[in-house]
Amino acid sequence: MSRTLAFLGLGAMGWPMAAQLARHTKETGGRTLVWNRTQAKADAHAREFGSEAAALPEVAAADVIFSCLPTSAEVDEVLTALGGQLRAGAVWVDCTSGQPEAARRQAAGLAGRGVAFLDAPVSGGPGGAAAGKLTVMVGGDTAVLERVRADLAFAAKVVHVGDVGAGFAVKAINNTLMAVNMWAAGEGLAALARTGVDLHAALDVINASSGRSYPTEALIPQRVLTREFPVTFQLGLLAKDAGIAAEVVQDARASAPVLTQVAALYRAAAHSIGAEADYSAALKLVEQMNGTEIK
Repeated sequence: MSRTLAFLGLGAMGWPMAAQLARHTKETGGRTLVWNRTQAKADAHAREFGSEAAALPEVAAADVIFSCLPTSAEVDEVLTALGGQLRAGAVWVDCTSGQPEAARRQAAGLAGRGVAFLDAPVSGGPGGAAAGKLTVMVGGDTAVLERVRADLAFAAKVVHVGDVGAGFAVKAINNTLMAVNMWAAGEGLAALARTGVDLHAALDVINASSGRSYPTEALIPQRVLTREFPVTFQLGLLAKDAGIAAEVVQDARASAPVLTQVAALYRAAAHSIGAEADYSAALKLVEQMNGTEIK
């Protein structure tokens, strides 16, 4: 079925995700509108992928609007700017790593305009987005999800996880679990470095044993040991996600001392190392604490 999709936010994830939508609508005879605060970036996307750069009011007529912005606050700003321009019957799919409370509030506000809302954050990184192999965790009405499932061209796996806000909650906990693994591995490797152990050999053992994780298998060998720290996901955004996870714990009146402590550690790392650094650079704070480099 031919219809118009819109994608708001062409950052590290949004750029390739919108490219997948553009390919999808070319095949179905529809259109993909793209918007970014920096107009030049939307123009460049249109030239490269055949999407259509649009002003914010123009996206209000789309059948499905995707957003992938830094935080829920930016989504609020866009919703305020659009006001009552959104078309009744449309679906807003927010792929931002946002706050569950914000999702519930935004969904209620959009419902008053006849617009359905799904919180649908993604996992898989820019590489997964470029390959169309992201995992999407969706909160909201299952009937609404079925209305847009075919448009999730950037996804290889789509999982409905609960009511509105549940997608954001799962995303925050997922990212924080990765942060726990990375921080713990950094502490262990720093201790080994201080004793003179070859860290490449140590990781070879760990990654063939029960201590392995995504950070030990990929992030630390490729970014930390090499001292490259390429920026693919900003440390400040991971600190934000860990903070949301801490809010989820608090709202649930749960006990999660490790998760809440890690949220504080990543907040400190973002202040100390720089919020715009790559998230793997959080281990530079571990290095400072131990007076040694993980290399």
